[in-house]
Amino acid sequence: MVACDFDLNFTFISCGWEGLATDARVLQSAMNHGFKVSEGKFYLFDGGYANTTSFLAPYRGVRYHLKEFGHGRHRPQNYKELFNLWHAVLRNHVERAIRILKKRFPILRVGTYHQIENQVKIPAATTVFRNIIRMHKGDEKWLDNQPNNIPPIEFVDLPDDDDHQHGNHQENNIPGDNFRDKIARRMWDDFQLD
Repeated sequence: MVACDFDLNFTFISCGWEGLATDARVLQSAMNHGFKVSEGKFYLFDGGYANTTSFLAPYRGVRYHLKEFGHGRHRPQNYKELFNLWHAVLRNHVERAIRILKKRFPILRVGTYHQIENQVKIPAATTVFRNIIRMHKGDEKWLDNQPNNIPPIEFVDLPDDDDHQHGNHQENNIPGDNFRDKIARRMWDDFQLD
C-alpha cells in the first residue's frame, strides 16, 4: 500500500504483505504502524477499501474507468459519475507514479533471493530514492531509452489491484457514504455551472 500527495510524492508505504492479503488487512496494519489521516483530510482509495470519512472509495456499480467516459467524449450524467471520473483521474496519476517507480527500479519487478527481512525494505527504499530524485527535479524521460538491466525472463508477474479479490466491504458505512455524497453533490453543482 502506498499513499501519495498531490505532487505524487510517496508519503507512506506499507511493505511486506503477501499478494493475497486483503486491502482492509493491509490498511489496518498500516494504521497500527503510524499511518494517520490528518483532521479534516481524506485519502482516495480504490474500490477494495471500505468507504469512510477518512478513505473515500469510488461509487460501486457506476461508470469509473476513464475508457468508460470515452477519454473525455462523454460527459458524466450525474454526481456519482462525476465523482468517479475525477477519482479515476487522480488514481491514474498515482498508478503512473508506481509505474515510473517500477521502471526506474527494475528490482521491484523481479523475484530476488534476498532474505525476506531485506526484501520488504526494497520497496520502501526505492520510494525514498524516487522522492529525493523528484525533489532535485530529476528528469524521468531518460527512462524511455534505457536497456533492461534485469533479463525479462526473470520478471515476476505481479497482480494489479483490479485483478485480485478485495476483501468484502459491502457493509453500509453511513458516515462515509454521506461524506462522499456531500463532496460529489457539491462537485456536481459546480460542474453544472460550467
